[in-house]
Amino acid sequence: MATYRKRGPSQWEAQVRRQGYPTQSRTFKTKAEATAWSQMIESEMVRGVWVSRAEAESTSLLEALERYKKEIVSQKKGATQERSIIQIYERSELAQRSLASIRSADIALLRDEWLKTLKPATALRRLALLSHVFNIARKEWSMESLSNPVALIRKPQPNDSRLRRVKSQDTESNDHSSERRSQSDELTRIIAASCSKLLPLVIIVAIETAMRRGEIIDLKWEHIDLKKRFVHLPNTKNGSARDVPLSTAATDALAAAKKLVQEDEAGELVFNIRKDAVTRAFERAVTRAREEYLDECKVLKKKPDRSYLTDLRFHDLRHEAISRLAEIFPLHELTKITGHQDPRMLMRYYHPSIESLAKRLP
Repeated sequence: MATYRKRGPSQWEAQVRRQGYPTQSRTFKTKAEATAWSQMIESEMVRGVWVSRAEAESTSLLEALERYKKEIVSQKKGATQERSIIQIYERSELAQRSLASIRSADIALLRDEWLKTLKPATALRRLALLSHVFNIARKEWSMESLSNPVALIRKPQPNDSRLRRVKSQDTESNDHSSERRSQSDELTRIIAASCSKLLPLVIIVAIETAMRRGEIIDLKWEHIDLKKRFVHLPNTKNGSARDVPLSTAATDALAAAKKLVQEDEAGELVFNIRKDAVTRAFERAVTRAREEYLDECKVLKKKPDRSYLTDLRFHDLRHEAISRLAEIFPLHELTKITGHQDPRMLMRYYHPSIESLAKRLP
């Protein structure tokens, strides 16, 4: 049975009592809202589908994010990136709202605001984290009545998939099998412009194996067999261990790294360098290589290629490596090398040049 009590000039308290259920009460601005809420609660109790909303109504998004960060994010490989996203939510107005009060319209407004300045893929990653917070709260934190507002909104469609391949100035065609050892391709220039002993070796391993940056930096000598030419990756992004075969160039690069380790008396890691340091060193090397290329064009009075040595990221080496390996291995073998569990995800990285495909035709 529901009872109503006016509290102050603009508040109505509704209270629902029913045998076998804890007393439920809530305050509203109008009696109409209070009546609608109490009728909904009574209906759920009569039908035996009532679930307590107290936890979801008393837990703010900020509190949920803190718990999520402690219990869930700490177990993830991408913890650093997820903590950055959590900080964005913690600074938002939604952080002070209870989980139960957040509606899909609130999330849609946030999405639209982000899309004014961010790429769809970035907004999608932020939404994915928030969606997981709501799902965890509903499934594991005693908030069974909580709905996921992120699940109801339109998701941004990523339109920024990377198609960047390593280029060579000497070949008009983009036949990467023939230009692989070219002495004037972008990677050769970048390696030459590097001020680090380790970066050139990291680049060679990346372009020869298609391993991710984190997998390369986490390599340990105990997991490498230079004689049998393979490395074992016990801990990868998707949680599955895998073995990666080594080309002659990759084997030579790792052997060179071993000599550096002996000189520096480093520890068990192959490359004693941080992941973010690799990215920054690569970016600086690209910038220097571009400047040297432009100076060379001035001396030769040649018009520079605007796209040469521009917009090249370290992760593009994985794209390039997969496209090259696809010319050697069939798809089912390639997935074992790259670690993709879904071939559809692998196809996002495989970008063969149209010229190389045309040359296969009779």
